[in-house]
Amino acid sequence: MSEDGETIGLFRRSVRYRLLAIALVPMLVVLPVLLAIGIIRWNERFDAVTLAKVDDDLTIARQYLSRILENTEGRLVAISESEGFRKLLRAGEGAEQAFPAYLGAAERRGGFDFLYVIAEDGTVLAGDRPAMPASLRLDWPLISSALSGRSQTGIDVFANSELAAISPRLAERARIEIVPTAESDAPGSMVEARGLVLHSAAAVLLPDGRRAALVGGILLNRNLDFVDTINDLIYHGSGQPDGIKGTATLFLDDIRVSTNVRLFGDRRAIGTRVSEEVRSAVLDQGRTWRDRAFVVNDWYVSAYEPILDTNGRRVGMLYVGFAEAPFVRAKNETWLTIAVAFLLAVAATVPFFLLWTRSIFRPLERMKRTIGRVEAGDLAARTGPVENRDEIGLVAGELDRLLNGIQTRDAELRLWNEQLSQRADQRALELSDTAQRLETTTRQLVMSEKLAAIGEITAGVAHEINNPIAVMQGNLEIIRDMMGPDAEEAKTEFRLIDQQMHRITEIVTKLLQFARPQEFSGFVEDYSPAEVISDTLPLVQHLLKKTMISVERQDRAMRLIRMNRTELQQVLVNLIVNAIHAMPNGGRLELRTVDADVDGRQGISIEVSDTGQGIAPDVLARIFDPFFTTKSREGTGLGLSISQRLVAQEGGRITVRSQPGMGTAFTVWLPAVEDMF
Repeated sequence: MSEDGETIGLFRRSVRYRLLAIALVPMLVVLPVLLAIGIIRWNERFDAVTLAKVDDDLTIARQYLSRILENTEGRLVAISESEGFRKLLRAGEGAEQAFPAYLGAAERRGGFDFLYVIAEDGTVLAGDRPAMPASLRLDWPLISSALSGRSQTGIDVFANSELAAISPRLAERARIEIVPTAESDAPGSMVEARGLVLHSAAAVLLPDGRRAALVGGILLNRNLDFVDTINDLIYHGSGQPDGIKGTATLFLDDIRVSTNVRLFGDRRAIGTRVSEEVRSAVLDQGRTWRDRAFVVNDWYVSAYEPILDTNGRRVGMLYVGFAEAPFVRAKNETWLTIAVAFLLAVAATVPFFLLWTRSIFRPLERMKRTIGRVEAGDLAARTGPVENRDEIGLVAGELDRLLNGIQTRDAELRLWNEQLSQRADQRALELSDTAQRLETTTRQLVMSEKLAAIGEITAGVAHEINNPIAVMQGNLEIIRDMMGPDAEEAKTEFRLIDQQMHRITEIVTKLLQFARPQEFSGFVEDYSPAEVISDTLPLVQHLLKKTMISVERQDRAMRLIRMNRTELQQVLVNLIVNAIHAMPNGGRLELRTVDADVDGRQGISIEVSDTGQGIAPDVLARIFDPFFTTKSREGTGLGLSISQRLVAQEGGRITVRSQPGMGTAFTVWLPAVEDMF
């Protein structure tokens, strides 16, 4: 036999070498493989977390841009509705000298770069400077919208000549020299003269009845406040990792027109282009980019999304990102630390392990020889006393006795294991039942505390709001009396103030109605449910006209009900509006009334059903919870909860049945008049 064959045979026969292999292979082979797999998985998760973070950062930047658009439109509408602006409009030609000063001051207060009033024929009626041209471009979508009576705000790209027509200063500020970089090889001119403008237009009605538009804009080229504010919102604070360098950028096409990315030193990288790969994905294909990207002179974890102008065209990009270097450095340091720790552990433990195992293997080899002698027929063979008094020594000394008792002990252990399993299962069931009861009780307590707190807070807020409103209403009447006949000139403003104060009063009343419905029970009378439905439909007719929804009625109820008519109308309006929202593409709205007995009580059922999209089971279980809503930007989550309380305080109830894709039906059951005595 060869030397290699003898080595293999010895390895197969010797427990010493096999135990050494069993002990060392996990440390020297399996552990490194597991560590490598763990590091790879950790690296993937790490990268996924960084991409998720930059995606969240992009969401914040997008929301901030949306808020800027909303605030800009609000400021412009406030100027167009101000009394000073209306007086200048009424003054006509006599205000030609005053208009530039007024609009200039409004421009500075509102942060606009230009303001002008343009008529339906394109004639500029007034501007923020005396030298405004006689006419300007009229075919912007938002100007067309304002001339039709609806204010609008968006982002548009102005040619340099268009900016120069408004203000030579803006045209000069918009000009940006293109700076070549290593990763941006896109062709183009060396100067970008266009301007990325936050464009807004508000509807204006001239004294002669013609429509006009108040147009304002903010040039985003070199607008550093915008990107610096985004950067502070996302990356400022102690919660950021050490060394992180966050950036935000506005692009016109693929050119940085406003950024806090540094080219070198304190110079910003305005005028540099984005890489061709990002440009193709975002501007050409309209995708949102979330990946690492080379930004000017370094690698960043980046997120880009296209910016659309008012015509729906992709004209630029919004970008946020942070430097990749700190994260790469942290990963490399982690990998190096793990590798060094592993090598030190191997160097320290393997030699010690080899020396230690020698004392363990001696009694094992003696036991092996004893077993061999027994197999050969020497039944008196024994291992005899051993030097070690550890577990192996005990095994060697009591081998024969333990072999005789193994079967008995095994049976006993199996019996004990079965008993313990049964007890454990029983205890687990008890604990599960207890936990469910505790969870149910906890939810009820939390809801009770929440509703109690809402009631106290709502009552306090209502008191604090109603007092100033009462004072304002009283003083408004005094002002009307003091102005006398002159009050007619400001009757529109007085009417708007009355409407808004009335709106505040209604909101406070609804909050109090939710918090303390028992205080708003109101006057009750006996009437037919069909009458209330007939009175309710005109209240929602404006919503029905905007849809392709047909209304079907079945009035079969002969009994009368007794409930505050306004409260029942509120319940029906809420259910009908919900049904309309569930059928955005049209459908059928059915309203049925029928006499119905529930639990031996006479009553009337009013069913409001639709053929809409239906409600998912998990949502159906929570629709009557306060503040729960699926309308992220419209609903408050109080409608169905208030409706349920109003019906419940009359002794009735609301039930619902729905299946996804099959529509929804709400049933309001109220006791009949004859069953209430």
